Amino acid sequence: MTLFVILIATMLAGAFYSWRLRSKFNKYSQIGLRNGLTGAEVARLMLRDYGIFDVQITCVGGQLTDHYNPADKTVNLSEAVYYGNSAVSAAVAAHECGHAVQHATAYSMLEFRSAMVPVQLASGWLLNILFFMGIFGVAITNFIPLQTALLVIIGAYGVITLFSLVTLPVEFDASKRALAWMTERGVVTPDEHYMAKDALNTAAMTYVVAALGSLMTLLYYILAYMNSSND
Repeated sequence: MTLFVILIATMLAGAFYSWRLRSKFNKYSQIGLRNGLTGAEVARLMLRDYGIFDVQITCVGGQLTDHYNPADKTVNLSEAVYYGNSAVSAAVAAHECGHAVQHATAYSMLEFRSAMVPVQLASGWLLNILFFMGIFGVAITNFIPLQTALLVIIGAYGVITLFSLVTLPVEFDASKRALAWMTERGVVTPDEHYMAKDALNTAAMTYVVAALGSLMTLLYYILAYMNSSND
């Protein structure tokens, strides 16, 4: 029951901040930048200012699908951001370029996060197998002792939790770089800066909620293991 409550609370909090992010994005998207720059133009300008010429800017489908891919060095912007000329479009574009700057300057937390990706994916895959076994009524304890199963789950959730926690400074730093550059470059006015910061802070909260949910789940399984040891 405790785990169920944690998962439901995390899902509700995540849904709330996702809704707030979409709401703010839709609201601020209606207000064009004074300088008329599109997200794609802001991205090109920021990369040029930082002397980064080996990163391509692409347009991808979907909403809020913006991301930086360090594997092929691409800043991928959703259509609303790529073609949009609002403060939030500029903020999102600059944020993703912030990741490109992190990559170019060998920002330690980004490098650590990138190195963790294979292990994080493997951990998620392992947890999915255990989850589906439970759905189909296959008891894990038929194969391994309960304490061993709990240790496996703790290890997997430990990796996922660490990945979520490491993601936080990476995302906050990218937003900090984006807002600082937009202000120094005069891309946004004070009012536009407020909208940009508000949108990026709301987006950051989705990562905070995910990290807290993962941490609470990890603590639950640690307590379950400790209780099983006392039986």
